[in-house]
Amino acid sequence: MARVVILGGGFSGVVAARELSKKLGSDHQITLVSRSSRFIFYPALVRLAFGKWEPDDISTDLREAMIDRRIQFIEAEVARIDPQTRRVITAHGEVEGNVPYDYLLFCLGRRLGTERVTGFFEHAHHLLNLDGALKFGEAVRDFHEGRAVIGQCPGARLPVPIYETAFALSRLLEQRGERDQARLTIVSPDPPGFQFGDGNIARALRDALEAHQIEYLPDFRIEEVSSGVVRGDTGQGIKYDLLMLLPPFFGSSATKGAGISDNEDYINVDLKLKVTGVERMYAAGDCVSFPGPKLGHMAVHQAEVAAENLAAEIHAREPRATYEHEMMLVIDEGGSDTIFLHKALWDNRPASVRQGRFWSWAKRVHEKYWQYQHS
Repeated sequence: MARVVILGGGFSGVVAARELSKKLGSDHQITLVSRSSRFIFYPALVRLAFGKWEPDDISTDLREAMIDRRIQFIEAEVARIDPQTRRVITAHGEVEGNVPYDYLLFCLGRRLGTERVTGFFEHAHHLLNLDGALKFGEAVRDFHEGRAVIGQCPGARLPVPIYETAFALSRLLEQRGERDQARLTIVSPDPPGFQFGDGNIARALRDALEAHQIEYLPDFRIEEVSSGVVRGDTGQGIKYDLLMLLPPFFGSSATKGAGISDNEDYINVDLKLKVTGVERMYAAGDCVSFPGPKLGHMAVHQAEVAAENLAAEIHAREPRATYEHEMMLVIDEGGSDTIFLHKALWDNRPASVRQGRFWSWAKRVHEKYWQYQHS
């Protein structure tokens, strides 16, 4: 019997647990380690902030879901891993000490580098966890006039919530009859006309932003936030009355000293999602060292590939599943300017871009279906 340990209770960890449960059955022991017993459906955090969802609508009991799949669940913080002795060192939870494994699937996701931007923690809202979304929602309810600045810091790698927040705020102000009293600005470290690394999506976004009278400021690399002012690396300052920013992302600190990650702590893997230079270890999700944004679709696809190959290895078969790095997303404008994007990230083909009200509807249906499937 093989002991399989999965680290992380996000998209990649939950999907990998589901897939391995199907492929390995009761012949092997599967354990999921997560810092929280609640799974949060992160793509819905923008709608939560704007009062379209309640916290219970976007979270499920992870322990109960794992028990239903015959998977052991441990609520604990992963302090570090030791690939040489095949141990996971945990703290601050149900198990403090060592969790041994025969095979490891690392899905701990990203780490928020708020400390890299002076004043971020004290002055900026973000939308990357439940508490952050709820606090930003309170600030939105109190915002009636002035300038709202919404943006991402260099290294944030998750642009979708930026645009969805700006569109949602614009529509909310229109409903209140306050749109003329507010100025909405998106700031981005990207060069002009190249959002998401593609000219087609940049043009579609430009048209949608202009329709909502949302200002877009490219090449603005945020370095400092103070009360009422956000400042870029050139010293330029922008005054704000409402501020929502995404901080820099980094990989998990649990990989430090293991010799498996790059200089931003993202894990080096091959196309089969096997960790480079280490036996019996795979990684999936935001923690892997691939270029481009960090999106739920990517995490799910990587988890499926990693689980397929890990199960094959346990069954003494050659791992054959390979990962294709592509970006597929919907930027929900709330109406006919909603954008669907599909782009391969390992070649120079232009993105496929579609717009229309259908994609807003499709995103809602997908969210509800995913939550139902994984609750």
